[in-house]
Amino acid sequence: MKSKSLVSIDQCSKEDILRILDNAAKFEENPNRRLLEGKVAATLFFEPSTRTRLSFETAVNRLGGRVIGFQDASTTSSSKGETLKDTILMVSNYADLIIMRHYLEGAARYASEVTQIPIINAGDGANQHPSQTMLDLYSIRKTQGKLENLTITMVGDLKYGRTVHSLIVGMSHFNPTFHFVAPDELRMPDEQKNFCDKHGLKYYEHTDFTEDIINQSDILYMTRVQRERFTDLEEYERVKNVYILKNAMLANSKDNLRILHPLPRVNEIAYDVDDNPKAYYIQQARNGLFARQAIICEVLGISID
Repeated sequence: MKSKSLVSIDQCSKEDILRILDNAAKFEENPNRRLLEGKVAATLFFEPSTRTRLSFETAVNRLGGRVIGFQDASTTSSSKGETLKDTILMVSNYADLIIMRHYLEGAARYASEVTQIPIINAGDGANQHPSQTMLDLYSIRKTQGKLENLTITMVGDLKYGRTVHSLIVGMSHFNPTFHFVAPDELRMPDEQKNFCDKHGLKYYEHTDFTEDIINQSDILYMTRVQRERFTDLEEYERVKNVYILKNAMLANSKDNLRILHPLPRVNEIAYDVDDNPKAYYIQQARNGLFARQAIICEVLGISID
């Protein structure tokens, strides 16, 4: 990796990604390893989180480290006007690693520039979510047996969805074909489409979510429409339930199709999909533990062998 912090998936070469995924597989075989004995990780969550925070904290605990931090910034000195810089410098006095989620794009990169200890970006606004990308890539490789030459359909909030933005970059090493399904208000931003063009990645844009598109897919990546990203609630109400995946829509899909979702879901996946063997979003969340264990060891320079 280009630095000891992980703030963006584009820091990672193909070799970095494969090494981290291989290490995640080793952690799945044995997640309880005392590799962080004597080390402290700080989890600073300026924005609500369940899976990301708990899986990071579980990762540290299973590695034998200790966790400090907060899950509600309103209880910290930032509510008194303390700057992000001062918060990061203060916490750096106590911890060997900072895992941070923030509502502002670029906050993790800024944090990495003001401290000497590693920063792991656990999501910054609508920008990046590199640890989610690693667990997504791990889930894809585990279910498909490969990462190369897959057709990946992304559905829902492609404008504000940091998970899909990061996944495009992560998959760019493996010759994917993308289908982007979104209403005009939430279509994939030009920045990500320009990235695809620059790297020779095939993509197709759709406003209708049809069975024909599903039937071409190896991975169906559903996303929720994120109310917290909207300043206009009328616009949110217009698009919040625009695409709903129902079990009947999967009748003629490929045998190898797997349905992913970064969670939480709202209405975009009907509950009748849960019992379909192609539904993989709960197992996907579990994979987050192993991927995040591998990431923590990577940024701290700890060998797991």
